[in-house]
Amino acid sequence: MTISAEWLDPSHLPLESIDRPTPARALAISAHPDDSELQAGGTLAKWAANGCEVSIVVCTDGSKGTWNPEADLAALVETRQSEQRDAARVLGATGTVAFCGWVDGELRQSPQAVSALARYIRQLRPDIVLSHDPWKRYRLHPDHRAAGFLVADAVVAARDPHFFPDHGIAHHRPDELWLFEADQANHAERVDGYLDTKIASLEAHRSQHESTMGIDPQDQGDDHRRFVKSIHDAATHPSLTPLAGPVEVFARITDL
Repeated sequence: MTISAEWLDPSHLPLESIDRPTPARALAISAHPDDSELQAGGTLAKWAANGCEVSIVVCTDGSKGTWNPEADLAALVETRQSEQRDAARVLGATGTVAFCGWVDGELRQSPQAVSALARYIRQLRPDIVLSHDPWKRYRLHPDHRAAGFLVADAVVAARDPHFFPDHGIAHHRPDELWLFEADQANHAERVDGYLDTKIASLEAHRSQHESTMGIDPQDQGDDHRRFVKSIHDAATHPSLTPLAGPVEVFARITDL
């Protein structure tokens, strides 16, 4: 995964809303450890600080997340789970941190996977579910595409009582689905005051400093901090005064 300014730049898109009121419960479902922090960490930190119960579910085991061909992959999986828990604590997330454990790079659509994610939605009963935009054009990473489609399917399954009645849990319809890395963003959350928390949560993913975040193991990540701040600060919209401070943008779907 490569950090890009593109997913934060709504300048060519019609924003419909800015700064939704804090939900009571939010659930971020990501393909890999660190995806939720990278794409929505400022928003999750802001909500958590305002009393939202934030939960994070990770679909894959993160076992491809190294450039070292000699790496102990079982140890890497354990490390990445520990890092995800640390990152959630940095964000202030007080909800569940859970791992589906599906093999990194091999995430696929299946009734079993939809059932597993729908179960989490029914158990945690979030007002907002956040995940990858599966319709983003030219997306290369198969796990990001698959996770987005799985979450969309799981939202539908969780809301309707005749899907997976074996769960033995009441159905639940979230109020909204927010897609990050959005192909057509329509909502922005201002995260001024929470950018340092987002950066700290990313830095908790120590195994990913070099491969994902471009942090030289010999430095303290100052270049990375400047880069993350610069791409947030660059986000503007032509029909508005440039949004003051850093923002995160999403495709916000309210008709569920």
